[in-house]
Amino acid sequence: RGGAGTSRSPASRGSRALSRDRTPPLVSPPVSDDWWRGAVLYQIYPRSFADSNGDGIGDLAGITAHLEHLAWLGVDGVWLSPVHPSPNADWGYDVADYYGVHPDLGTLEDLDALVAEADRLGLRVLLDLVPNHSSVQHPWFVDSRRSRDATHRDWYVWADPKPDGGPPNNW
Repeated sequence: RGGAGTSRSPASRGSRALSRDRTPPLVSPPVSDDWWRGAVLYQIYPRSFADSNGDGIGDLAGITAHLEHLAWLGVDGVWLSPVHPSPNADWGYDVADYYGVHPDLGTLEDLDALVAEADRLGLRVLLDLVPNHSSVQHPWFVDSRRSRDATHRDWYVWADPKPDGGPPNNW
């Protein structure tokens, strides 16, 4: 790491970096198919990043409040761990609804505000989409358990129990 021309400081990031007066760029960066190849992404686990309402849980509004600082640091985008509704058996990676936002983290409007502010600052937002991690509460999984002929049965891997009724493997 390092060497001539490889500095990642905000001053070396050209038009993407904020100036010393912390003025964000006024336009979004041009989009190319391979923008991510040289991008600096900052991954955020929302529950532990920034709590905007004092309930002890980080949230989308807390992230939005810190986007300007992340832009000033020179990141190109933020990668959010799952923000979808979840029973949290796997800390958000067990998604119950791919269309919503977990109430602990905010609302769809909060997510829209985060994306709009990121765009204003020239940042990209990536949502961690984990379709192979739906929760036992997700309608696809609920349907798949209904019967061997269920519409979503082949969306999951099912195995018959051991002859004694135990798990099909050493789980």
